[in-house]
Amino acid sequence: MPDMLVDLLKLPPVESLISDLRAQGVIIRRAHPFEITPVREFIQKHFSSGWADEVTPCYSRQPVSLYIAIRNGKIIGFGAYEATRRNFFGPTGVAESERGAGIGKALLLACLWGLREMGYAYGIIGGAGPVEFYAKAVGATVIPDSVPGIYADMLSRD
Repeated sequence: MPDMLVDLLKLPPVESLISDLRAQGVIIRRAHPFEITPVREFIQKHFSSGWADEVTPCYSRQPVSLYIAIRNGKIIGFGAYEATRRNFFGPTGVAESERGAGIGKALLLACLWGLREMGYAYGIIGGAGPVEFYAKAVGATVIPDSVPGIYADMLSRD
């Protein structure tokens, strides 16, 4: 999967999307350090232990560089930035039953705005799976020759 580049100076607003989701019962907010266990458990159950490991550094940042989506007190999605590398967005994911409602886009935008607030003009989406989604949502473009990028020479998880 290729990396993608995003112009953070041209991001669409996120506030109205977050407000609309809240009206539908979905809260998008930064994770708190005391939520590490339930967030890790959600990521491990719905995605992978590797992704659960990958978001761990987000909790040591001030402010925390991990957003979560919550419905009825339960985590239904997450989005991380500055997790694996500086200026990188990801990993991110939404529970399969909650996809298609704009939650992933809200998490993406919240994280990219976090990168912009840190002073970055451009952001990198590492190992972008749904390239078309990122292109449509934020105008991201594929970085040529970016495979395998930072994910080369990974440890085996068997």
